[in-house]
Amino acid sequence: MKTIGLLGGMSWESTVTYYRLINEGIKQRLGGLHSAKIVLVSVDFAEVEQLQHVGDWQAAGALLTDAAAGLQKAGADFMLICTNTMHKVAAQIQSQVSLPLLHIADATADKLLAEGVSTVGLLGTRFTMEQDFYKQRLIERGLTVVVPDDAGRSEVNRVIYDELCLGQIRESSRQQYQKVIRDLQHAGAEAVILGCTEIGLLVRAQDSPLPLYDTTEIHAKIAVQYALECDENG
Repeated sequence: MKTIGLLGGMSWESTVTYYRLINEGIKQRLGGLHSAKIVLVSVDFAEVEQLQHVGDWQAAGALLTDAAAGLQKAGADFMLICTNTMHKVAAQIQSQVSLPLLHIADATADKLLAEGVSTVGLLGTRFTMEQDFYKQRLIERGLTVVVPDDAGRSEVNRVIYDELCLGQIRESSRQQYQKVIRDLQHAGAEAVILGCTEIGLLVRAQDSPLPLYDTTEIHAKIAVQYALECDENG
């Protein structure tokens, strides 16, 4: 079994979900008392968010690169960035750290395409919904990506930072997200990517008229598969 490196803390609430899902996945595959071999470096999200706010992505990337180097020194065999938004600096990290990176957008695109989805709605932070570092990666795989209108993007982003990253789950916000998802459906989306690792804390399959693709669950499952690949292939 390979050792999984988790670059977490963005926010810690969703990192907890990664830890649980990966360990559940290992136990399901191997049985008994098995659990995952994990190295976790958890950053202070307040520092990262401030750099996001002022647009200093170079400094944010340097902060996460230092954290990723810690994963490598601690013996991780590969790494996951446990957040969608900070994949904006994935190339910067990869240029400095030799650990293989399992990219969250690639894992999500693989699953969407395997299940026949061609047009997908994308929910996430404003950075994820509006900038090319994430959307373009999906588009290059052949997917059509639909995002909410400006008001919808503002509300989705507000709930992430002001509520979900603080561990607050509000019914009123769930209803707002349901409205946004219905709007995406009317715009032609066949499914919706929960493109922020906190959104799955708020919106579940039963809350949506469209199939939901929770990137945290998808990313964690791919990590389990990769960690066991050599063992199961001989």
